[in-house]
Amino acid sequence: MTAVVKSAAKRQVVAASAASSTVQFGADDVREMRAALLKWYETHKRDLPWRAARDPYRIWVSEVMLQQTRVAAVLEHYRLFLAAFPTVQALATASEPEVLALWSGLGYYRRARMLHHAAKMVAEELAGAMPRTAEELRALPGVGAYTAAAVASIAFGEPVAVVDGNVERVLARVAGWSAAEARFATRVGRFAGTLVDPERPGDFNQGMMELGATVCLPRAPLCLGCPWQPWCRTRGEHAVPARRAQQRQHSARVVWLRGTGMRQQVRLVQRAADASLMAGMWELPSYEAKAAESPEFTVRHAITVTNHIVDVYVRNGAVRGPESEWVPVSELSQRALTGLTRKVLRRVGCMP
Repeated sequence: MTAVVKSAAKRQVVAASAASSTVQFGADDVREMRAALLKWYETHKRDLPWRAARDPYRIWVSEVMLQQTRVAAVLEHYRLFLAAFPTVQALATASEPEVLALWSGLGYYRRARMLHHAAKMVAEELAGAMPRTAEELRALPGVGAYTAAAVASIAFGEPVAVVDGNVERVLARVAGWSAAEARFATRVGRFAGTLVDPERPGDFNQGMMELGATVCLPRAPLCLGCPWQPWCRTRGEHAVPARRAQQRQHSARVVWLRGTGMRQQVRLVQRAADASLMAGMWELPSYEAKAAESPEFTVRHAITVTNHIVDVYVRNGAVRGPESEWVPVSELSQRALTGLTRKVLRRVGCMP
């Protein structure tokens, strides 16, 4: 039997149909897939700051920041956050406004609040020692299965699979599954668990996430560069559920200014402590423009499923309200600003 025939015989890729509950690969296939992915990852992995060490705290911070946020948007926030809070104890002793100020611009602020809460729990109840297993990590506030598996596998070498959106897409394509199928998430989770490398689970999981982020893209996947092409049942795009249509909302904000130079101040209002979104954050006041007024500029800003179109007016004067405050521009970086506010203030030159 030729080597090609032997290879083809050995690689009975899928023993069950796409309609069955599991996809089964032979032991040889699994070993080859692990080796191929790890080799590809060693060559093609991006140089990202959280990959420089196995510090569980730093890995934890990066994984929380990366949830629903692009890597490019995280890099500078990650650097500044760790400069201010280099250890879990430092984060635990910080105030919530300090934490939110450094998180400002990343959005989904509940992540920051839960990270802060969990850091206090580690510092006060666990003597500053991070839990070492995925099960123990999940006991921390705000830590779900994905984050727990990422920290446990990367920092401590626990052989548990990480399944995020990128990994889910990779495995669905390899197996030939559709996200609309019954028990899809359960099937993907089991499939991931059979593939994770027991010797190098951290590198394997990072390789899976990297593959989905850079090669197995949602649209136009780069199949020719994929280390798993020989095992993939899809090799290209497949049908995905329709994306939820974004809502559009038009509003206006005003940048009230007074003073000049280093003494310049901007007027901000604080969102209610019980607001459903961005509670306690500082933002620019709303504005009701007169018919003859024209905005200085218009910005677009997406929040969850809403695409905000905001007309911005710049005025000198005052705005009244018990929750409003004049803030020196030199202190804006220390405030927990909403992402939209930060975007506008940068546009008018109040922030770098």
